[in-house]
Amino acid sequence: MTSPLFRTKNVEQSILDTEEPEHALKKSLSALDLTVFGVGVIIGTGIFVLTGTVAKNNAGPAVALAFVVAGVVCALAALCYAEFASTVPVAGSAYTFSYASLGELPAWIIGWDLVLEFALGTAVVAVGWSGYIQSLMSNAGWEMPAVLGSREGADGFGFDLLAAVLVLVLTGILVLGMKLSARVTSIVVAIKVTVVLVVIIAGAFFITASNYDPFVPKAQPVEAGQNLDAPLIQLMFGWAPSNFGVMGIFTAASVVFFAFIGFDIVATAAEETKNPQRDMPRGILGSLFICTVLYVLVSIVVTGMQHYSELSVDAPLADAFKATGHPWFAGFISFGAAVGLTTVCMILLLGQTRVFFAMSRDGLLPRFFSRVHPRFKTPHRPTILLGVVIAVLAGFTPLNELAALVNIGTLFAFVVVAISVIILRRTRPDLHRSFRTPWVPFLPILSVAASLWLMLNLPAETWVRFGIWMAIGFVVYFVYSRGNSRLAKGQETTPDEVMRPGPDTP
Repeated sequence: MTSPLFRTKNVEQSILDTEEPEHALKKSLSALDLTVFGVGVIIGTGIFVLTGTVAKNNAGPAVALAFVVAGVVCALAALCYAEFASTVPVAGSAYTFSYASLGELPAWIIGWDLVLEFALGTAVVAVGWSGYIQSLMSNAGWEMPAVLGSREGADGFGFDLLAAVLVLVLTGILVLGMKLSARVTSIVVAIKVTVVLVVIIAGAFFITASNYDPFVPKAQPVEAGQNLDAPLIQLMFGWAPSNFGVMGIFTAASVVFFAFIGFDIVATAAEETKNPQRDMPRGILGSLFICTVLYVLVSIVVTGMQHYSELSVDAPLADAFKATGHPWFAGFISFGAAVGLTTVCMILLLGQTRVFFAMSRDGLLPRFFSRVHPRFKTPHRPTILLGVVIAVLAGFTPLNELAALVNIGTLFAFVVVAISVIILRRTRPDLHRSFRTPWVPFLPILSVAASLWLMLNLPAETWVRFGIWMAIGFVVYFVYSRGNSRLAKGQETTPDEVMRPGPDTP
């Protein structure tokens, strides 16, 4: 397209920008590091909380199938991410991919979307972590002052100190370097996966076969309503999804999708990977596969330990062990959840800073934020800025109602990346692709359809809030970003001027 709004940044220029000394990130990550990052961010509140919610309200023991459906939707998107991340190993993930294929305005839209997604995700997880820690402290006889332990303390004022401190500590770790972040993540992920495996192995001994009957409970249609809390598909077509039954599984899948959010963040670390062409596909697909298997096994065990109608909504895993007369496991699981959420929070913050860094390097955000630390080679300026902002959000802002925005933001990114794969295959068939998404364009089209289906099952109110955030983004783009873009100022290199080295080039 000839419009300045759709000017593209060629792949060669994107890669060339990563070699500028003042804007170059340190390459230190391996395939194992990427897989650990993926597992670290995916296994979080979803596996510890959502299992009980969707089993009790939507799918019964068939919640295991809901996790499979959500995993398949993510796998379709993951195959598209793997091609892009190995072909364009540049920080920014979906933002960078869309800039190379769809153009500047679509890239800005997806970048603006990702900033919201990761910020809210980090804040929500930090608040959840604070709740687990305060629960453990209470069990030990320690109580946080109301004004510092909740956003609704004395006289209506409160500040969640623990949530804010967590974000600030993790900000410091990210500033000190990716390798340190990877080591911290590896230790915490090992603890978290151990807890999950204990739940699966120990819980298997307390399964009662009768709890699986019926495996797919009889469908119970939901009455159609016209309020914003209803799914958008219901308001558009007058069709209400059902609880339980086959359609209940798909309804549950749109809810448990939140449990898979995070594998796409692995792509934001492409620029800091030693061998992205080989390791990015392994990290993305490997972490998604591991987490899907763990989710399915946990859901099968928990619904076998306790009848789905009696499962706890707040802490289904811990309460299932209490119901079988083993309360010791409840404290162990709470400890694992608290420890595990630290990596979720850190990697979400990591993803946001890399997207922000990439946008500033392109001039769409102030270039001040695109300089890396002279010693640690990390984007310290956006990391510190965003860390402070998110710490304030986590401490003061009620975020429960905004959490669904994380879902819609991620699914929107999936749609953009899938479309970008099709377009770049047509516009740049000459690019060397270490990993190729199979069955193009069929598979990317299927990915778009699956993502849109889950988006339509989100509440209409979520769409309204998402639209408001996007409208603000359009204003920022036309007031600042459009005129300050490096492409607008002619600071670009054409494909004829820069040739990307092939695999056999010395």
